[in-house]
Amino acid sequence: MHHILIVLIALIAVAFTNPALAQSPGLLNSLFGQSQSSQSMPKSTLPPVKAPNQAPPQASSQGSSQASPPETVGEIRPDPQQSAVSAVNRDSQAFGASLFTGAFARQGPTQFNPDYLVAVGDSIRLRLWGSATFDDVLLVDPQGNIFIPAVGPVKILGVRNQDLQSVIEKAIHKMFRANVYSYANLSEAQPVRVYVGGFVKRPGLYNGTSMDSLLHYLDQAGGIDPERGSFLNIQVKRGAQIRTNMNLYDFLLEGRIPQVQLADGDIIFVSPRQKTVTVSGLAENAKRFEFSGTELNGADLVKLAKPFPLATHVRVTRNTGTIRNLEYYPLDQARSLQLSDGDELAFTADKRPGTITVRVEGEHQSSQEYQLPYGTRIGELLKRIEYSERSDVANLQLFRLSVKDRQKLILQTSLKSLEAAALSARSGTNEESQLRTNEAALILQWVERAKDIEPMGQVMIAQVNQRDDLLLENGDIVRVPVKDGLVLVGGEVMFPNTVPFESELSAQDYIERAGGFTQNADASKVIIAHRDGSFIENKDGFFSKAPKVRPGDHILVLPKIDVKSRQMAKEITQMLFQLALMAGVVTNLF
Repeated sequence: MHHILIVLIALIAVAFTNPALAQSPGLLNSLFGQSQSSQSMPKSTLPPVKAPNQAPPQASSQGSSQASPPETVGEIRPDPQQSAVSAVNRDSQAFGASLFTGAFARQGPTQFNPDYLVAVGDSIRLRLWGSATFDDVLLVDPQGNIFIPAVGPVKILGVRNQDLQSVIEKAIHKMFRANVYSYANLSEAQPVRVYVGGFVKRPGLYNGTSMDSLLHYLDQAGGIDPERGSFLNIQVKRGAQIRTNMNLYDFLLEGRIPQVQLADGDIIFVSPRQKTVTVSGLAENAKRFEFSGTELNGADLVKLAKPFPLATHVRVTRNTGTIRNLEYYPLDQARSLQLSDGDELAFTADKRPGTITVRVEGEHQSSQEYQLPYGTRIGELLKRIEYSERSDVANLQLFRLSVKDRQKLILQTSLKSLEAAALSARSGTNEESQLRTNEAALILQWVERAKDIEPMGQVMIAQVNQRDDLLLENGDIVRVPVKDGLVLVGGEVMFPNTVPFESELSAQDYIERAGGFTQNADASKVIIAHRDGSFIENKDGFFSKAPKVRPGDHILVLPKIDVKSRQMAKEITQMLFQLALMAGVVTNLF
């Protein structure tokens, strides 16, 4: 006995010092002489019983399994394979593929509907009180019965969930005429294994319950293969019998899905993909749609694609082999089209806007935003602006989104050219090769920084003779500068700053007031950018000619380019010049 106590104490110590063992109820129960099965034995006593003349509680027509989560040791990590499949489905062009991202595969409590038919293996929670007491979970045996003590077997196979209480109550009253009350409900659905086959990502045998949805099993199998599987024809088979067909478009568009009570060994089969039409452009569902039959009616496709209100036309690219035939129709004619397998549609907006929106910023006393008819010229807008005494009318500025996009494109093209030149520079010796490698690394770093610079999109209008005839575009910004009497000095100077304007000062004087040139400055590469968008470049040594500096000018000193390749130095200098004019930015290279 003494040795037994020592062993028992040692086991308890191990259990409580090891977290994995301490969390195991089976070990602790065995140590204290209890088994897990003893916890589900019928109870001989119940809480205070209601009086016999009180009505029993109403039977619930729905039940749910409250299964405890599985016990795990350590961190639960997501399946990398499942995550990869989910990402592919999320980004797929096929309409409906985004359903299968793992959300349906996660197991949740099973909800029983009133029409659920009791099957073999289901769990029934039964409570009796009154002159007889009983509280336990009963399993439906292979004969379709549950065995109630003192009552005997009761046939409930195929009974609807909403009728379960009345069937059991009737059987109990045959034995107990009075003073015995009952309450029965479904506790847990039958666990089943279902085959998922056909054109899915991971065909196989998957676990679940008889009441899990078809989406639960399809999601476990990685979802329908969007390049091979059909979203319109999914069959549920039991042996050779097809129990139901599912069309996932009904679920996606109308929220309808068949409720199928599955059994062990059932098969969910995804048929091959049928014909498809691809939609792009101005549509809510710019996806690839599947259809059955020889042709798809245009009206049905419009319902699926849901074009945006601003869409006015549709471009149809017919699948005619190597030669692509294009057709163009107004949107109201798209509904009468007959589409074939492989056709492509693009919804477009082909209508002039009725109005445009233009903002007026800066120093003025009129409205900030104007709604103007399409085709309005800038002269008509300028007549509406009320200037103040501080308005610099001679240097009006226009900023345009389309010009900004073109400047950005020019910038990106130049950067790509510079990047290619840096990577393809040749070397004669190993030492030169190492120098070129280090030089290329610095240039590529600078290119990456330069890619983030946004051009201003300024249009030079102040000195244009026919300025008032210039057409305005939607999103244009007209800025009225203020007469602040300041000159900006930036780039490769010691102290980039803003200096008060003095008419007798030259560009070199302003640079000296900003601390003078840095060691990396190129004194021959200085730009004076005027507010109206024009500029003066120091090509022929303009310091000796003393160019006139205006109030509001921006003096930019470019950095010195020190690279081995003469061609590369030329391209970098050109890039710096573009940045200075397009964005007012000078980015150092070394």
